[in-house]
Amino acid sequence: MVNRLTRYAQIARILSKYGFGIVLQELYPENRRPDFLKKDPEIESDDVYRRIRLAIEELGPTFVKLGQILSVRRDVLPAPLIQELQMLTDKVKTVPYEDIQDVIQETCGVEDEFCVFVDHEPIAGASMSQVHKAVMTDGSDVVFKVQRPDIRELIEVDLTILENLAERAENALPYLRPFNPVGLIEEYSKQMRKELDFVLDGKNAETVALNMKEMPGVKVPKIYWEHSGTRLLVLEYIEGIRIDDVDTLREKYDLKKLADVGFEAYLKQVFIDGFFHGDPHPGNLLVNEEGQIVFLDFGMVGILRPERRISYTKIFYAIISNDIDMLIDTLAELGIKIDPDDIENFKDEMYVIYKQTENYKMDQFSFGDTMNTLTSILQRYKIVMPGSFMLMIKVITMIGDVGSNLDPEFDIIGKTLPYLNKLVISSVFSAESLDDARQTVTRELLGFPKAFRRFLENFSSGRSRMEVTIPEFRELNDGVEYLAQKIVYSVLAVGFMISVALIAPTCTNPFIEWQGYLLMGGLTGLALTLIKLLSLRPKK
Repeated sequence: MVNRLTRYAQIARILSKYGFGIVLQELYPENRRPDFLKKDPEIESDDVYRRIRLAIEELGPTFVKLGQILSVRRDVLPAPLIQELQMLTDKVKTVPYEDIQDVIQETCGVEDEFCVFVDHEPIAGASMSQVHKAVMTDGSDVVFKVQRPDIRELIEVDLTILENLAERAENALPYLRPFNPVGLIEEYSKQMRKELDFVLDGKNAETVALNMKEMPGVKVPKIYWEHSGTRLLVLEYIEGIRIDDVDTLREKYDLKKLADVGFEAYLKQVFIDGFFHGDPHPGNLLVNEEGQIVFLDFGMVGILRPERRISYTKIFYAIISNDIDMLIDTLAELGIKIDPDDIENFKDEMYVIYKQTENYKMDQFSFGDTMNTLTSILQRYKIVMPGSFMLMIKVITMIGDVGSNLDPEFDIIGKTLPYLNKLVISSVFSAESLDDARQTVTRELLGFPKAFRRFLENFSSGRSRMEVTIPEFRELNDGVEYLAQKIVYSVLAVGFMISVALIAPTCTNPFIEWQGYLLMGGLTGLALTLIKLLSLRPKK
């Protein structure tokens, strides 16, 4: 069992070792510090961001995972710290097979009853689990992804400590409050507890596999549910070459095709499915004998609600197409507002990014560097983006780097822009958009003028002679006229929307004929114009 007080002492010792005892002094003021909280003189000259990364690695899996999640928050953390956090690895020394054998037997029973071979030497190891190859009694090659002993108890203790530290930080360090450390740790705790549930990991894998079934160039391992549980996941063993082993891949495969297939798979996951593999580092992407890209490890996934997916599509489209007004409008839809005094300067800086990169050749262009510059601007103007958006940016940037590594001429903007262009247009005709339009019309029709309601109340109570004045009659008259206009416009708008619904294709494939888009775009434009008229107030 992990003792909380002992763990507190370990954390305090590690923070002080790397020169962060000042944090403890601010959170837990004391007149004298014990010797074990003194800084290690050997690392005194190290860069502060490197010391943060080293401290996180020594603190263990809970803090490593937190650092990896924070590494996508380019909008709130300085670039040098982001670079260090991106170097975090959760690979640790593996434990003997005997230490994890009990987990296997608790879930599946004695090995001899369901498999003929288990390799006691792990083929991979991470902070939360390690992987052993095995052969089932039916001859299937599988791997056992086994949770490390006592890891659940350690993480629960660490999460409790982090929650306590976050609460103290908000109270003791007011300058941290805008970053909402308590809310951040609450969300992180939810994510960590999800990653401890290997059943959820397997279900995530099956969801991605189902979404990718129409893409023959993509493969997700099969899950053997009859032998799996919350602490053990039994998966199909797939032998392959790491996606970053370019020299080996070049001997057998078309690298340009691999780059295109991988990137298109992620674009579909993010912008169409709204359910995407959240950790595409090269160790989680293999190429098998058939030339398929194999996705591994689904402990972290990004999930986007339909309306968020549409908004993120518009934001990303606006960024890469330099439509700054669309960017500002869509941020406002998400409740993210820019100070009116800063808007012009913000537009200027965004335009500079566009002009600096528009004529770059692919070997001169770094999408990752551009995203770093963009997020620096967001940080400067105090624009804090949702965590799911930053995870999306991280995934696209990482897979873009994979594509560029495979194909130096890989054009991430050229491949993304037409895709998003069609998605932005097709989103206008989605079921969600049509339903929103219908609700808008309904709300407007139900928006009965206040003056008319007051008049009816006064009339029914017998007070109309005493309280109704000439200005109220004028207001009533204007209200009734306004209501009549609404009804006429609403009927016309609904008619146009029905026309769009009848003409719009029933298929969900965004790549439909442009002529149909133009026709439906014209009809929808008329309908939306009419709906806009409904918001106009009657002339006084």
